[in-house]
Amino acid sequence: MRNRSRTSILLTLSLAVTGLGVSAGPAGAAPPPPTVVPAPDGTTPIPAVEGPLASTAASYPFGAADHQEVPQDLSRLGYVEEEYLVSGTSNVYTWPSAGPAQVRTDDAPYTTRVLVRKPAKGQKFSGNVVVEMLNPSNLFDLNIGWAMAQEQIVANGDAWVGITAKPIAVQALQNFDPERYASLSFANPLPLDDPRNCATVAADSARTTENGLIWDIYSQVGAWLKSSDAANPLRYGARDSRVEHAYGFGYSQTGGYLVNYINGVHPLVVASDGEPVYDAYIVAVAGGAFAGAYPMNQCEPAPPATDTRRQFEDVGVPIMRMMSQSDYLLGIGSRRADSDEPGDLYRHYEMAGAGHATPDELTYSASSADIVAAERTVPPASCNEGPRSRFPSSIFFNAALRNLDLWVREGVAPPRAEPILVRDGAPVLDAYGNVQGGLRSPFLDAPTSTWYGTATGASFCFIAGYERPLSQDVLDDLYRNHGSYVRAVRDSVRTLEDEGFLTRYDARELRRDAARSDIP
Repeated sequence: MRNRSRTSILLTLSLAVTGLGVSAGPAGAAPPPPTVVPAPDGTTPIPAVEGPLASTAASYPFGAADHQEVPQDLSRLGYVEEEYLVSGTSNVYTWPSAGPAQVRTDDAPYTTRVLVRKPAKGQKFSGNVVVEMLNPSNLFDLNIGWAMAQEQIVANGDAWVGITAKPIAVQALQNFDPERYASLSFANPLPLDDPRNCATVAADSARTTENGLIWDIYSQVGAWLKSSDAANPLRYGARDSRVEHAYGFGYSQTGGYLVNYINGVHPLVVASDGEPVYDAYIVAVAGGAFAGAYPMNQCEPAPPATDTRRQFEDVGVPIMRMMSQSDYLLGIGSRRADSDEPGDLYRHYEMAGAGHATPDELTYSASSADIVAAERTVPPASCNEGPRSRFPSSIFFNAALRNLDLWVREGVAPPRAEPILVRDGAPVLDAYGNVQGGLRSPFLDAPTSTWYGTATGASFCFIAGYERPLSQDVLDDLYRNHGSYVRAVRDSVRTLEDEGFLTRYDARELRRDAARSDIP
Protein backbone atom coordinates (compact mmCIF):
# COMPACT_ATOMS: atom_id res chain seq x y z
CA MET A 1 0.00 0.00 0.00
CA ARG A 2 2.74 2.44 -0.95
CA ASN A 3 2.14 6.04 -2.00
CA ARG A 4 -1.52 5.94 -1.05
CA SER A 5 -3.40 9.14 -1.74
CA ARG A 6 -4.48 11.44 1.07
CA THR A 7 -8.10 10.85 0.05
CA SER A 8 -7.65 7.09 0.41
CA ILE A 9 -6.04 7.46 3.83
CA LEU A 10 -8.79 9.76 5.08
CA LEU A 11 -11.42 7.31 3.90
CA THR A 12 -9.64 4.57 5.81
CA LEU A 13 -9.55 6.69 8.96
CA SER A 14 -13.23 7.52 8.62
CA LEU A 15 -14.16 3.88 8.30
CA ALA A 16 -11.92 2.96 11.21
CA VAL A 17 -13.45 5.29 13.76
CA THR A 18 -17.10 5.30 12.73
CA GLY A 19 -17.63 1.59 12.26
CA LEU A 20 -19.46 2.20 9.00
CA GLY A 21 -20.01 -0.80 6.76
CA VAL A 22 -18.15 -1.35 3.51
CA SER A 23 -19.61 -1.97 0.11
CA ALA A 24 -20.66 -5.55 -0.41
CA GLY A 25 -20.35 -5.59 -4.17
CA PRO A 26 -20.74 -3.40 -7.23
CA ALA A 27 -22.87 -0.31 -6.83
CA GLY A 28 -26.54 -1.20 -6.85
CA ALA A 29 -25.90 -4.95 -6.69
CA ALA A 30 -26.54 -7.12 -3.66
CA PRO A 31 -23.81 -9.63 -2.81
CA PRO A 32 -24.55 -13.31 -3.42
CA PRO A 33 -25.94 -15.07 -0.34
CA PRO A 34 -23.21 -16.70 1.74
CA THR A 35 -22.81 -20.44 1.94
CA VAL A 36 -23.48 -21.09 5.60
CA VAL A 37 -22.19 -24.29 7.18
CA PRO A 38 -22.89 -25.51 10.71
CA ALA A 39 -20.54 -24.43 13.47
CA PRO A 40 -17.94 -27.13 14.12
CA ASP A 41 -18.27 -29.48 17.04
CA GLY A 42 -15.56 -29.78 19.66
CA THR A 43 -13.55 -27.32 21.70
CA THR A 44 -11.56 -24.35 20.48
CA PRO A 45 -8.38 -25.67 18.81
CA ILE A 46 -4.90 -24.68 19.95
CA PRO A 47 -2.89 -23.01 17.17
CA ALA A 48 0.53 -24.14 16.03
CA VAL A 49 3.24 -21.93 17.48
CA GLU A 50 6.69 -20.80 16.40
CA GLY A 51 8.84 -18.96 18.89
CA PRO A 52 9.80 -17.15 20.86
CA LEU A 53 11.48 -15.43 17.93
CA ALA A 54 15.02 -14.21 18.43
CA SER A 55 15.50 -10.47 18.89
CA THR A 56 18.68 -8.84 17.62
CA ALA A 57 19.80 -5.33 16.78
CA ALA A 58 18.80 -6.00 13.17
CA SER A 59 15.54 -7.89 13.77
CA TYR A 60 13.18 -7.28 16.67
CA PRO A 61 9.41 -7.10 17.22
CA PHE A 62 7.56 -4.15 15.75
CA GLY A 63 6.46 -2.17 18.80
CA ALA A 64 9.02 -3.87 21.05
CA ALA A 65 9.28 -2.17 24.44
CA ASP A 66 12.90 -1.16 23.93
CA HIS A 67 12.05 0.28 20.49
CA GLN A 68 8.98 2.29 21.48
CA GLU A 69 8.76 6.00 20.79
CA VAL A 70 9.99 6.31 24.38
CA PRO A 71 11.97 3.08 24.98
CA GLN A 72 11.09 1.05 28.04
CA ASP A 73 13.38 -1.34 29.91
CA LEU A 74 11.00 -4.12 30.96
CA SER A 75 13.69 -5.81 33.04
CA ARG A 76 13.50 -2.90 35.49
CA LEU A 77 9.85 -3.84 35.99
CA GLY A 78 10.70 -7.52 36.41
CA TYR A 79 9.15 -8.29 33.02
CA VAL A 80 10.27 -9.92 29.78
CA GLU A 81 8.97 -9.63 26.23
CA GLU A 82 8.59 -12.44 23.70
CA GLU A 83 7.16 -12.64 20.20
CA TYR A 84 5.51 -15.68 18.62
CA LEU A 85 3.98 -16.64 15.31
CA VAL A 86 0.73 -18.59 15.63
CA SER A 87 -0.97 -20.52 12.84
CA GLY A 88 -4.21 -22.39 12.40
CA THR A 89 -7.48 -22.28 10.54
CA SER A 90 -10.27 -19.81 11.11
CA ASN A 91 -13.88 -19.71 10.04
CA VAL A 92 -15.16 -16.62 8.26
CA TYR A 93 -18.50 -15.69 9.80
CA THR A 94 -21.62 -13.89 8.72
CA TRP A 95 -23.81 -12.11 11.25
CA PRO A 96 -27.17 -11.41 9.63
CA SER A 97 -29.17 -10.73 12.79
CA ALA A 98 -29.01 -10.62 16.57
CA GLY A 99 -27.67 -13.78 18.12
CA PRO A 100 -24.62 -15.89 17.42
CA ALA A 101 -22.74 -15.54 14.15
CA GLN A 102 -22.92 -18.24 11.47
CA VAL A 103 -20.08 -19.78 9.48
CA ARG A 104 -19.78 -18.33 5.97
CA THR A 105 -16.56 -20.08 4.91
CA ASP A 106 -14.81 -22.62 7.08
CA ASP A 107 -11.20 -23.56 7.79
CA ALA A 108 -9.28 -20.66 6.26
CA PRO A 109 -5.54 -20.94 7.06
CA TYR A 110 -3.90 -18.02 8.87
CA THR A 111 -0.62 -17.01 10.49
CA THR A 112 -0.35 -13.97 12.73
CA ARG A 113 2.03 -12.69 15.37
CA VAL A 114 1.57 -12.42 19.12
CA LEU A 115 3.52 -10.08 21.40
CA VAL A 116 3.80 -11.23 25.04
CA ARG A 117 4.87 -9.22 28.08
CA LYS A 118 4.95 -11.19 31.30
CA PRO A 119 6.65 -11.34 34.71
CA ALA A 120 10.13 -12.77 34.30
CA LYS A 121 9.58 -15.16 37.22
CA GLY A 122 6.61 -17.44 37.45
CA GLN A 123 6.14 -16.80 41.17
CA LYS A 124 5.42 -13.16 40.34
CA PHE A 125 2.67 -14.05 37.84
CA SER A 126 -0.84 -13.24 39.11
CA GLY A 127 -2.59 -15.76 36.88
CA ASN A 128 -4.25 -12.98 34.87
CA VAL A 129 -3.60 -12.28 31.20
CA VAL A 130 -4.97 -9.24 29.37
CA VAL A 131 -5.41 -10.17 25.70
CA GLU A 132 -5.71 -7.35 23.21
CA MET A 133 -6.41 -7.23 19.50
CA LEU A 134 -3.85 -4.58 18.55
CA ASN A 135 -5.44 -1.44 17.16
CA PRO A 136 -4.85 -1.04 13.38
CA SER A 137 -6.61 2.30 12.82
CA ASN A 138 -3.35 4.00 11.81
CA LEU A 139 -2.68 1.06 9.45
CA PHE A 140 -0.13 -0.48 11.85
CA ASP A 141 -0.26 -2.05 15.32
CA LEU A 142 -0.69 0.20 18.35
CA ASN A 143 -0.10 -1.31 21.82
CA ILE A 144 -2.91 0.72 23.42
CA GLY A 145 -3.92 -1.71 26.17
CA TRP A 146 -0.36 -1.72 27.48
CA ALA A 147 -0.24 2.07 27.17
CA MET A 148 -3.46 2.53 29.14
CA ALA A 149 -3.14 -0.06 31.92
CA GLN A 150 0.51 -1.05 32.27
CA GLU A 151 0.79 0.31 35.83
CA GLN A 152 -1.95 -2.03 37.04
CA ILE A 153 -0.70 -4.90 34.89
CA VAL A 154 2.77 -4.64 36.43
CA ALA A 155 1.59 -3.83 39.96
CA ASN A 156 -0.59 -6.95 39.97
CA GLY A 157 1.87 -9.22 38.13
CA ASP A 158 -0.44 -9.74 35.13
CA ALA A 159 0.65 -10.71 31.63
CA TRP A 160 -0.27 -8.68 28.54
CA VAL A 161 -0.66 -10.20 25.09
CA GLY A 162 -1.19 -8.27 21.85
CA ILE A 163 -2.39 -9.92 18.63
CA THR A 164 -1.99 -8.51 15.12
CA ALA A 165 -5.62 -8.45 14.05
CA LYS A 166 -5.95 -7.13 10.51
CA PRO A 167 -4.32 -7.73 7.11
CA ILE A 168 -3.41 -4.05 6.71
CA ALA A 169 -1.29 -4.33 9.88
CA VAL A 170 0.29 -7.54 8.56
CA GLN A 171 1.35 -5.61 5.47
CA ALA A 172 3.00 -2.99 7.68
CA LEU A 173 4.88 -5.71 9.58
CA GLN A 174 6.13 -7.26 6.35
CA ASN A 175 7.24 -3.84 5.11
CA PHE A 176 9.10 -3.36 8.39
CA ASP A 177 10.87 -6.74 8.43
CA PRO A 178 10.14 -8.90 5.36
CA GLU A 179 12.12 -11.87 6.66
CA ARG A 180 10.85 -11.92 10.24
CA TYR A 181 7.22 -11.62 9.20
CA ALA A 182 7.34 -13.43 5.85
CA SER A 183 4.92 -16.18 6.88
CA LEU A 184 2.15 -13.92 8.21
CA SER A 185 -1.06 -14.38 6.26
CA PHE A 186 -4.73 -13.42 6.43
CA ALA A 187 -5.36 -14.83 2.94
CA ASN A 188 -8.92 -14.75 1.63
CA PRO A 189 -10.10 -18.38 1.35
CA LEU A 190 -12.29 -17.38 -1.60
CA PRO A 191 -10.63 -17.04 -5.02
CA LEU A 192 -11.10 -13.80 -6.92
CA ASP A 193 -13.51 -15.41 -9.36
CA ASP A 194 -15.80 -16.67 -6.58
CA PRO A 195 -18.95 -14.48 -6.57
CA ARG A 196 -18.85 -14.48 -2.76
CA ASN A 197 -15.56 -12.57 -2.94
CA CYS A 198 -17.09 -9.12 -3.16
CA ALA A 199 -15.82 -6.80 -5.87
CA THR A 200 -15.57 -3.76 -3.59
CA VAL A 201 -13.93 -3.63 -0.18
CA ALA A 202 -12.93 -0.86 2.21
CA ALA A 203 -9.95 1.36 1.45
CA ASP A 204 -7.82 -0.40 4.07
CA SER A 205 -8.67 -3.87 2.77
CA ALA A 206 -8.01 -6.09 -0.26
CA ARG A 207 -9.89 -8.87 -2.05
CA THR A 208 -6.91 -11.20 -1.64
CA THR A 209 -7.07 -10.98 2.15
CA GLU A 210 -9.92 -11.34 4.65
CA ASN A 211 -10.47 -9.15 7.70
CA GLY A 212 -12.88 -11.66 9.21
CA LEU A 213 -10.27 -14.22 10.27
CA ILE A 214 -9.63 -12.44 13.58
CA TRP A 215 -12.60 -13.87 15.48
CA ASP A 216 -11.40 -17.47 15.67
CA ILE A 217 -7.80 -16.27 16.00
CA TYR A 218 -8.83 -14.39 19.14
CA SER A 219 -10.49 -17.49 20.59
CA GLN A 220 -7.59 -19.75 19.69
CA VAL A 221 -4.88 -17.49 21.15
CA GLY A 222 -6.85 -17.22 24.39
CA ALA A 223 -7.32 -21.00 24.48
CA TRP A 224 -3.57 -21.47 23.85
CA LEU A 225 -2.68 -19.23 26.79
CA LYS A 226 -4.98 -21.25 29.05
CA SER A 227 -3.73 -24.61 27.74
CA SER A 228 -1.05 -27.09 28.77
CA ASP A 229 0.54 -26.74 25.31
CA ALA A 230 4.33 -26.96 25.58
CA ALA A 231 4.71 -23.68 23.68
CA ASN A 232 2.44 -21.73 26.06
CA PRO A 233 4.61 -18.84 27.33
CA LEU A 234 2.56 -18.56 30.54
CA ARG A 235 3.24 -22.10 31.80
CA TYR A 236 6.57 -21.04 33.34
CA GLY A 237 7.80 -24.61 33.07
CA ALA A 238 4.80 -26.06 34.88
CA ARG A 239 2.88 -29.03 33.50
CA ASP A 240 -0.28 -26.95 33.09
CA SER A 241 -0.97 -23.34 32.27
CA ARG A 242 -0.77 -20.93 35.16
CA VAL A 243 -3.43 -18.70 33.61
CA GLU A 244 -6.45 -18.47 35.86
CA HIS A 245 -8.31 -15.69 34.07
CA ALA A 246 -8.11 -14.18 30.60
CA TYR A 247 -9.49 -10.66 30.18
CA GLY A 248 -10.37 -9.34 26.74
CA PHE A 249 -9.39 -5.76 25.92
CA GLY A 250 -10.11 -3.66 22.84
CA TYR A 251 -9.69 0.05 22.19
CA SER A 252 -11.53 2.10 19.54
CA GLN A 253 -11.56 0.00 16.36
CA THR A 254 -10.69 -3.16 18.28
CA GLY A 255 -13.16 -2.16 20.99
CA GLY A 256 -15.73 -2.40 18.20
CA TYR A 257 -14.22 -5.76 17.25
CA LEU A 258 -14.90 -6.91 20.80
CA VAL A 259 -18.57 -6.00 20.38
CA ASN A 260 -18.70 -8.35 17.39
CA TYR A 261 -16.79 -11.02 19.27
CA ILE A 262 -18.77 -10.78 22.51
CA ASN A 263 -22.20 -10.83 20.90
CA GLY A 264 -21.47 -12.95 17.82
CA VAL A 265 -18.67 -15.39 18.64
CA HIS A 266 -18.48 -15.66 22.45
CA PRO A 267 -21.80 -17.62 22.48
CA LEU A 268 -20.39 -20.09 19.93
CA VAL A 269 -17.34 -20.67 22.13
CA VAL A 270 -19.50 -21.25 25.20
CA ALA A 271 -21.63 -23.72 23.21
CA SER A 272 -18.62 -25.66 21.91
CA ASP A 273 -16.32 -25.48 24.95
CA GLY A 274 -18.87 -25.41 27.75
CA GLU A 275 -17.31 -22.19 29.02
CA PRO A 276 -15.92 -18.94 27.58
CA VAL A 277 -12.28 -18.43 26.69
CA TYR A 278 -12.43 -14.88 28.10
CA ASP A 279 -13.64 -14.40 31.66
CA ALA A 280 -14.43 -10.67 31.36
CA TYR A 281 -14.00 -7.78 28.95
CA ILE A 282 -13.05 -4.10 28.86
CA VAL A 283 -14.55 -2.47 25.77
CA ALA A 284 -12.83 0.90 25.46
CA VAL A 285 -13.99 4.02 23.58
CA ALA A 286 -16.26 2.07 21.23
CA GLY A 287 -20.02 2.10 21.41
CA GLY A 288 -23.25 3.10 19.75
CA ALA A 289 -22.64 5.01 16.53
CA PHE A 290 -18.94 5.47 17.36
CA ALA A 291 -17.01 2.33 16.37
CA GLY A 292 -19.75 0.35 18.07
CA ALA A 293 -19.48 -2.68 15.77
CA TYR A 294 -17.69 -3.68 12.56
CA PRO A 295 -18.37 -5.88 9.54
CA MET A 296 -18.13 -9.51 10.57
CA ASN A 297 -16.49 -10.16 7.21
CA GLN A 298 -15.31 -7.65 4.64
CA CYS A 299 -18.24 -8.32 2.28
CA GLU A 300 -21.07 -7.34 4.58
CA PRO A 301 -21.90 -4.07 6.31
CA ALA A 302 -21.53 -3.42 10.01
CA PRO A 303 -24.72 -3.67 12.06
CA PRO A 304 -26.58 -0.32 11.84
CA ALA A 305 -25.91 2.28 14.53
CA THR A 306 -29.12 1.52 16.43
CA ASP A 307 -28.96 -2.26 15.99
CA THR A 308 -29.31 -4.37 19.13
CA ARG A 309 -26.13 -6.22 18.14
CA ARG A 310 -24.19 -3.15 19.32
CA GLN A 311 -25.50 -3.44 22.89
CA PHE A 312 -24.64 -5.96 25.61
CA GLU A 313 -27.18 -7.99 27.51
CA ASP A 314 -26.92 -11.28 29.42
CA VAL A 315 -23.44 -12.10 28.11
CA GLY A 316 -22.63 -14.26 31.12
CA VAL A 317 -19.32 -12.64 32.11
CA PRO A 318 -18.55 -9.14 33.43
CA ILE A 319 -18.21 -6.32 30.92
CA MET A 320 -17.02 -2.75 31.38
CA ARG A 321 -17.59 -0.28 28.57
CA MET A 322 -15.54 2.92 28.86
CA MET A 323 -16.21 5.92 26.65
CA SER A 324 -14.16 9.14 26.51
CA GLN A 325 -15.15 12.78 26.29
CA SER A 326 -14.25 12.64 22.58
CA ASP A 327 -16.74 9.93 21.66
CA TYR A 328 -19.51 9.59 24.26
CA LEU A 329 -22.01 11.78 22.37
CA LEU A 330 -21.70 9.83 19.12
CA GLY A 331 -21.67 6.68 21.19
CA ILE A 332 -24.55 7.67 23.45
CA GLY A 333 -26.60 4.77 22.11
CA SER A 334 -24.31 2.42 24.04
CA ARG A 335 -25.66 3.70 27.34
CA ARG A 336 -27.62 1.19 29.37
CA ALA A 337 -28.26 0.59 33.06
CA ASP A 338 -25.49 -0.92 35.13
CA SER A 339 -26.27 -4.39 36.40
CA ASP A 340 -25.16 -6.77 39.13
CA GLU A 341 -27.57 -9.49 38.05
CA PRO A 342 -25.92 -12.90 37.60
CA GLY A 343 -25.35 -13.43 33.90
CA ASP A 344 -25.66 -9.71 33.14
CA LEU A 345 -22.77 -8.10 35.02
CA TYR A 346 -22.21 -4.70 33.42
CA ARG A 347 -20.76 -1.26 34.03
CA HIS A 348 -20.88 1.75 31.72
CA TYR A 349 -18.34 4.52 32.32
CA GLU A 350 -17.74 7.86 30.61
CA MET A 351 -14.33 9.40 31.35
CA ALA A 352 -14.91 13.09 31.95
CA GLY A 353 -12.05 15.15 30.53
CA ALA A 354 -10.33 12.26 28.76
CA GLY A 355 -9.43 12.30 25.07
CA HIS A 356 -9.85 9.32 22.78
CA ALA A 357 -6.55 9.53 20.86
CA THR A 358 -3.91 9.97 23.54
CA PRO A 359 -0.19 10.78 23.63
CA ASP A 360 0.41 7.52 25.51
CA GLU A 361 -0.79 5.36 22.61
CA LEU A 362 2.07 6.83 20.57
CA THR A 363 4.63 6.85 23.39
CA TYR A 364 4.20 3.15 24.13
CA SER A 365 4.01 1.87 20.56
CA ALA A 366 6.54 1.61 17.73
CA SER A 367 9.04 4.43 17.30
CA SER A 368 8.59 6.99 14.54
CA ALA A 369 11.59 5.49 12.73
CA ASP A 370 10.03 2.03 12.79
CA ILE A 371 6.66 3.38 11.62
CA VAL A 372 8.40 4.97 8.66
CA ALA A 373 10.23 1.69 8.00
CA ALA A 374 6.80 0.02 7.92
CA GLU A 375 5.88 2.52 5.17
CA ARG A 376 3.25 4.19 7.31
CA THR A 377 2.64 7.81 8.25
CA VAL A 378 3.67 8.81 11.77
CA PRO A 379 0.53 10.05 13.59
CA PRO A 380 0.75 13.67 14.71
CA ALA A 381 1.41 14.30 18.38
CA SER A 382 -0.02 17.83 18.06
CA CYS A 383 -3.09 19.35 16.48
CA ASN A 384 -4.02 22.91 15.56
CA GLU A 385 -4.86 23.71 19.18
CA GLY A 386 -1.57 22.29 20.49
CA PRO A 387 -0.34 18.92 21.79
CA ARG A 388 -2.74 16.02 22.18
CA SER A 389 -4.51 16.22 25.51
CA ARG A 390 -2.24 15.16 28.35
CA PHE A 391 -5.24 14.04 30.40
CA PRO A 392 -4.12 10.74 32.00
CA SER A 393 -6.76 8.23 30.89
CA SER A 394 -4.60 5.55 32.49
CA ILE A 395 -5.90 6.46 35.96
CA PHE A 396 -9.33 5.22 34.87
CA PHE A 397 -8.06 2.09 33.12
CA ASN A 398 -5.80 1.09 36.01
CA ALA A 399 -8.73 1.21 38.41
CA ALA A 400 -11.05 -0.49 35.92
CA LEU A 401 -8.71 -3.47 35.44
CA ARG A 402 -8.24 -3.83 39.19
CA ASN A 403 -12.00 -3.63 39.77
CA LEU A 404 -12.73 -6.08 36.95
CA ASP A 405 -10.37 -8.62 38.53
CA LEU A 406 -12.03 -8.18 41.93
CA TRP A 407 -15.41 -8.68 40.27
CA VAL A 408 -14.29 -11.93 38.65
CA ARG A 409 -12.23 -13.37 41.51
CA GLU A 410 -14.11 -12.22 44.60
CA GLY A 411 -17.52 -11.10 43.37
CA VAL A 412 -16.87 -7.53 44.55
CA ALA A 413 -19.13 -5.28 42.49
CA PRO A 414 -17.32 -2.26 41.00
CA PRO A 415 -18.46 1.26 41.85
CA ARG A 416 -21.06 2.93 39.67
CA ALA A 417 -20.69 6.35 38.06
CA GLU A 418 -23.26 8.60 36.45
CA PRO A 419 -22.72 9.31 32.74
CA ILE A 420 -21.64 12.73 31.53
CA LEU A 421 -24.61 15.08 31.93
CA VAL A 422 -26.29 15.81 28.59
CA ARG A 423 -29.20 18.15 27.94
CA ASP A 424 -30.78 18.72 24.52
CA GLY A 425 -28.00 16.72 22.87
CA ALA A 426 -25.16 18.80 24.36
CA PRO A 427 -23.02 18.41 27.48
CA VAL A 428 -23.85 20.47 30.54
CA LEU A 429 -20.73 22.45 31.48
CA ASP A 430 -19.58 23.86 34.79
CA ALA A 431 -18.33 27.40 35.38
CA TYR A 432 -14.89 26.47 34.01
CA GLY A 433 -16.12 24.92 30.75
CA ASN A 434 -15.71 21.32 31.89
CA VAL A 435 -18.34 18.61 31.57
CA GLN A 436 -20.43 17.62 34.55
CA GLY A 437 -20.97 14.01 35.56
CA GLY A 438 -19.01 11.03 34.29
CA LEU A 439 -15.97 9.42 35.90
CA ARG A 440 -14.44 12.18 37.98
CA SER A 441 -10.87 13.18 38.81
CA PRO A 442 -9.07 16.12 40.47
CA PHE A 443 -8.37 17.44 36.96
CA LEU A 444 -12.02 18.53 36.87
CA ASP A 445 -12.92 18.68 40.56
CA ALA A 446 -9.88 20.81 41.46
CA PRO A 447 -9.53 22.37 38.00
CA THR A 448 -6.62 24.25 36.53
CA SER A 449 -7.67 23.82 32.87
CA THR A 450 -10.65 23.40 30.61
CA TRP A 451 -10.51 19.97 28.96
CA TYR A 452 -11.80 19.45 25.43
CA GLY A 453 -12.48 16.13 23.76
CA THR A 454 -12.02 17.24 20.16
CA ALA A 455 -9.43 19.24 18.27
CA THR A 456 -8.80 20.17 14.65
CA GLY A 457 -6.01 19.08 12.33
CA ALA A 458 -4.69 16.00 10.57
CA SER A 459 -5.37 12.32 11.17
CA PHE A 460 -7.22 11.64 14.42
CA CYS A 461 -7.07 15.18 15.80
CA PHE A 462 -10.86 15.32 15.85
CA ILE A 463 -10.78 12.82 18.73
CA ALA A 464 -7.47 13.82 20.31
CA GLY A 465 -8.66 16.60 22.60
CA TYR A 466 -6.65 19.39 24.17
CA GLU A 467 -6.59 21.63 27.23
CA ARG A 468 -6.79 25.36 27.82
CA PRO A 469 -5.23 26.47 31.13
CA LEU A 470 -7.42 28.67 33.28
CA SER A 471 -6.29 32.26 33.60
CA GLN A 472 -4.26 33.33 36.60
CA ASP A 473 -7.16 35.47 37.81
CA VAL A 474 -9.46 32.47 37.80
CA LEU A 475 -6.89 30.33 39.61
CA ASP A 476 -6.39 33.06 42.23
CA ASP A 477 -10.16 33.14 42.81
CA LEU A 478 -10.31 29.35 43.08
CA TYR A 479 -7.32 28.82 45.35
CA ARG A 480 -6.21 31.27 48.03
CA ASN A 481 -2.68 29.85 47.93
CA HIS A 482 -0.72 26.73 46.97
CA GLY A 483 -1.84 24.90 50.09
CA SER A 484 -5.47 25.54 49.21
CA TYR A 485 -4.98 23.90 45.80
CA VAL A 486 -3.15 20.93 47.31
CA ARG A 487 -5.98 20.40 49.82
CA ALA A 488 -8.57 20.52 47.01
CA VAL A 489 -6.69 17.82 45.09
CA ARG A 490 -6.24 15.70 48.21
CA ASP A 491 -9.94 15.93 49.03
CA SER A 492 -10.88 14.83 45.50
CA VAL A 493 -8.34 12.02 45.48
CA ARG A 494 -9.38 10.75 48.90
CA THR A 495 -13.02 10.55 47.87
CA LEU A 496 -12.29 8.83 44.57
CA GLU A 497 -9.87 6.36 46.14
CA ASP A 498 -12.36 5.50 48.89
CA GLU A 499 -15.08 4.95 46.27
CA GLY A 500 -12.82 2.66 44.24
CA PHE A 501 -12.27 4.93 41.23
CA LEU A 502 -8.52 5.37 41.82
CA THR A 503 -5.77 2.91 42.65
CA ARG A 504 -3.58 3.59 45.64
CA TYR A 505 -0.53 4.30 43.47
CA ASP A 506 -2.37 6.71 41.15
CA ALA A 507 -3.85 8.49 44.16
CA ARG A 508 -0.37 8.85 45.65
CA GLU A 509 1.05 10.22 42.38
CA LEU A 510 -1.77 12.75 41.97
CA ARG A 511 -1.13 14.06 45.48
CA ARG A 512 2.59 14.31 44.77
CA ASP A 513 2.01 16.14 41.48
CA ALA A 514 -0.19 18.66 43.25
CA ALA A 515 2.40 19.24 45.95
CA ARG A 516 5.16 19.74 43.35
CA SER A 517 3.13 22.20 41.28
CA ASP A 518 3.33 25.98 41.46
CA ILE A 519 -0.45 26.45 41.40
CA PRO A 520 -1.87 28.98 41.90
